[in-house]
Amino acid sequence: MTPTVIESPADWLPAAITARSDWIHHFSDAEVAEIDRALAEVRRRGLTLADLQREDFRLPTVAQRLAHARDLLEEGPGLYLFRGFPAGRYGKADLRAIYWGLGRHMGTAVSQSKNGDVLGDVRDIGVDMHSPQGRGYTSNQKLTYHTDSCDVVGLFVLCTARTGGLSMICSSVAVHNEIARTRPDLLEVLHQPFHWSWQGQEAPGDPPHYRQPIFSRHEGRFSCRYVRTHILSAQRFDDVPRLTPQQQEAMALLDSLAGSPAFHCSMMFEPGDIQFLNNHVTLHSRTAFEDHDDPARKRHLLRMWLSVPNSRALSPLLSTIYRDQRAGAVRGGFPSRTGRLVYETAGSIE
Repeated sequence: MTPTVIESPADWLPAAITARSDWIHHFSDAEVAEIDRALAEVRRRGLTLADLQREDFRLPTVAQRLAHARDLLEEGPGLYLFRGFPAGRYGKADLRAIYWGLGRHMGTAVSQSKNGDVLGDVRDIGVDMHSPQGRGYTSNQKLTYHTDSCDVVGLFVLCTARTGGLSMICSSVAVHNEIARTRPDLLEVLHQPFHWSWQGQEAPGDPPHYRQPIFSRHEGRFSCRYVRTHILSAQRFDDVPRLTPQQQEAMALLDSLAGSPAFHCSMMFEPGDIQFLNNHVTLHSRTAFEDHDDPARKRHLLRMWLSVPNSRALSPLLSTIYRDQRAGAVRGGFPSRTGRLVYETAGSIE
């Protein structure tokens, strides 16, 4: 199918999205109290995060807010922000339990690495994201615009950096459509497979790289998956073809558009923020940051990669990462090599 302009509510530019408030919700005192009661019940029953099911974290009102957010993520602009949660009142163990409980109402968490971490820690531990196994969530470096390997990514802000760490988001649908209008030749390139590195997350015995397009369409629905560093990292393998000039030009154009103020919006996180993004229709980035000297004040976010029950069907071309492409399937992420799930990590990888 020849790539064309896509009509979608996820096709937005920053001036339009920042003028809207339907994708932002401020927690009320009553909603915070409801979350407190759910947490107290979990603690009273002695439930661990591994035990905690959706029905154990009772949220009569907040669950409706989360369902509305999930609808807008899939059928609306593809982003949602909860603000105003008083994170400073709680210890980190309680914040983990609260976020996990909220996540159980959103969908099913999948593993973010071969270590099985379903509740990951985003913080700088000095890893170079450009190294063969580097991943941006373990560094303080500026991130390129990218997607995560799941339907929806959620971030819960516990502590912010001393300076920097600005969150930036753009519509990949808007980027796609601009390329369709101005460089349809390069759009066709982006719909064709690229070679990607597994960044050390492949299953034992599997090749360290795989093929997948950046843009795809299936049953009328669009999906973007893009991590420039993973594509460039695959070039170190002798059996991977060199990127063609057209592939390099197509990625450069995608990066240029996403990085343009005409296409992305930005927000400075505040403690207690919970940001959800639909990876199929948004790209996200982060500016470099400088942390506090005090370890207790260092930038710290909790991350979940979620499969959601209202997700779109995906192209078979995405079968390597999204092993089940059916709508609403539990999919994405990197399977745990041990079969165990981890609910607290040092933010590191092996």
